[in-house]
Amino acid sequence: MREKVKILGVNFDKITSKDALEKISDWLSPGIHLKKRHVVVTPNPEILLEAQKDDKYRRILNKADLSIPDGIGVLWASKFRKIANTKDSKLKKCSKWFVSLSMIPISKSYIRTELPERVTGVDLMEKICKLAEIKGSKVFLLGAGKGIARRTAEKLMEKYPELLITGVYAGTPKQKHEKKIRELINASEAEVLFVAYGAPNQEKWIERNIKHIHTLKVAMGVGGSFDFISGEKKRAPIVMQKTGLEWLYRLSKQPSRAKRILNATVVFPIRVFKRK
Repeated sequence: MREKVKILGVNFDKITSKDALEKISDWLSPGIHLKKRHVVVTPNPEILLEAQKDDKYRRILNKADLSIPDGIGVLWASKFRKIANTKDSKLKKCSKWFVSLSMIPISKSYIRTELPERVTGVDLMEKICKLAEIKGSKVFLLGAGKGIARRTAEKLMEKYPELLITGVYAGTPKQKHEKKIRELINASEAEVLFVAYGAPNQEKWIERNIKHIHTLKVAMGVGGSFDFISGEKKRAPIVMQKTGLEWLYRLSKQPSRAKRILNATVVFPIRVFKRK
C-alpha cells in the first residue's frame, strides 16, 4: 500500500528516489503491466498553488501512480505540517513556521523527516532515460520550443548511446492537434513519453490522451527539462540547488520569472501556514 503525505490537497508518495526508480523499472519490464499505463508527476510549490484553484487539475495529480516532490519548499511544507499542532497558539505556530523556514538552507536532514528527498523533474527524467536504455524501452519527446526536443534527443543519446528515442515533436497542447500527435506517438511504439508543455497543460494533455496511446507504459510531464538537457538554459550551480536557492539563480537569469518565484517563495509558505 502506498504511504502518502498530503500538502495543500495534493498527495505525495513517501518514497526515496531509489525506490521510485525501482517501481518505474518494474513498470518498464517486458511482459509486465501490459494493459496499465502509469503516470508520474513531480509537483512543486507553483503546481500546488495552481491545484488549489483548479479542482480538475488537483484530481489529475492525485490520480497519478507516482508523485514525487520537486522543490525544497515541498519538503519544508511536509515538515511544517508535521510540527504544527492544531492546538498551538498563533504565536507558537508562527514561531515554528519562521524557524522551520530558516532551516531550509542550513539543514537538509531537518526538513526530510516526512518526505525523504526532493527529485527535480529534469533529474528524474534523465534517470528514467537511463532505465529505458537498460530495458530497451522506446522513448518519445513531446513539447518545448521549435527544435528543442530534437536537440534534447541528441544530448540524451550522447549520454546514453543505447537509448531508443523513436520520436520527437514540438506540437502544442491544443486539443485540435491531439489526434495527429497521438498518431505520431503510436507509430513510434513509444513505451515512455515525456511531455514538456508546462504545468498544468502537460498533465491535462496526458490525462486526455494516455488511454489512446497503445504501447505506452510510463508518461511524465517534465516542464522545462528539455531546455536544460538541450543546453537552451543553464541550471543553477549545484550548491544553490542543494541549499534550496535555485530560485535566486533563476531570478538573476530571468527577471521575468519574478511573479512565479514570488509565488513559490512567499505565497506558498503563507498558504501552507494558513492551511488547517
